[in-house]
Amino acid sequence: MRAAPGEGGEASMSGAVRLERLGKVALVRLESPPANVLSLAVLGELAETFAGLAAKPPGAVVLAGTDRVFSAGADVRELGSPGGAASVTEAFGTALGALAGIERATIAAVSGAALGGGLELALACDLRLVGEGARLGQPEVLLGLIPGGGGTQRLARLLGVGRAKELILTGRQVGAEEAVRIGLAERSCPRQRLLDEALGLATSLAGGALAAQALAKRAIAGGLDLPLAEALSLERRLFVEAASTRDAGIGVASFLAHGPGRAEFVGE
Repeated sequence: MRAAPGEGGEASMSGAVRLERLGKVALVRLESPPANVLSLAVLGELAETFAGLAAKPPGAVVLAGTDRVFSAGADVRELGSPGGAASVTEAFGTALGALAGIERATIAAVSGAALGGGLELALACDLRLVGEGARLGQPEVLLGLIPGGGGTQRLARLLGVGRAKELILTGRQVGAEEAVRIGLAERSCPRQRLLDEALGLATSLAGGALAAQALAKRAIAGGLDLPLAEALSLERRLFVEAASTRDAGIGVASFLAHGPGRAEFVGE
């Protein structure tokens, strides 16, 4: 799915990270063959790209690699330099924090390998679509390391403590079918259709109630670390805020007049 001439297609290239504007959707692609390794330089480019998208959000964001690899993770060679481990984990924190801070739906289109930091990059997205033949895992323990880009925390929150420990302590990789079954990905499809599937979902979300989506993301992320009573209080406050948006007025009026699913939102 590509933007046709005159429909908002825009591309910019900076090293290993490519940003394309396809209508209301921003497509961020890793293009650092052969393995899309997340070096300090690449993480810096990603942080800058994500910060720009957070400051001026599109309707939705798709993050993809190449057809054969999403990302094989951190550049292990950089860990051996003095202070290397601290620099690498800090760079991951900055880049993935910027990604998580985008107040729009973010979708990882995972084709091929998403390992170590590559999986952590996908975990920082809201949704993950995987192509058949994909391999996902946190193999750091096989190098005598642990995940340092959020894997121990985001994986446990997504899959539960036991499942996260099993994957992290063994370094085992899972395929596309198992990833969907255990909740690591939302859906799978043939690899050749993956990007179109992700862009189609992103386009649908980009045409929705964007303010409500942002508030829903804030409620989920903010409530995870709170006691239930405080989390429910947060939800109530954000519900009231959502009800005051222009899209809520449009949605309620459309529902009363025409039934569900026919509102034309303006994203405000």
